[in-house]
Amino acid sequence: MAKDTVEVLIEGGSATAGPPIGPALGPFGVNMMQVVDEINQKTADFAGMKVPVKVMIDRDTKEVDIEIGTPPTTALIKEELGIDKGSHEPGLDIVNDLPIETALKIARMKFDSLLANDYKAGIKEVMGTCVSMGLSVDGKDPRQAQKDVDAGEYDDILSE
Repeated sequence: MAKDTVEVLIEGGSATAGPPIGPALGPFGVNMMQVVDEINQKTADFAGMKVPVKVMIDRDTKEVDIEIGTPPTTALIKEELGIDKGSHEPGLDIVNDLPIETALKIARMKFDSLLANDYKAGIKEVMGTCVSMGLSVDGKDPRQAQKDVDAGEYDDILSE
């Protein structure tokens, strides 16, 4: 019941049986295309971003478990807003605005790796990242938007 783990960094939704996955999994004799298809299915939401992937292989049964990591919250925010980087002076210079719906989308994408117990807390974590990136949230300072979440102003969006 020995298990081996192969860790690779792939571009979301576009894994192939070539490098880096093929050479890493080849010696284990697993169904390569089945593994690649499952990875592509699980990483489709992260198209265009580098995604950490762990493939655990049971040596005896050749069963494969695949764990998909998520890119950092900053990478997801930059991808969603189409920006290259955040502000050089995060309290003074606001470089972009993150709509509340997009903040919720990112919270859903990262939910398994966040410390939050629900989407209300998850969206507040995403807003906290906006503070350090020099972004506003829904046209407001991210700290004010977090207070608005606590006050229930976005409950209709969070309940969807």
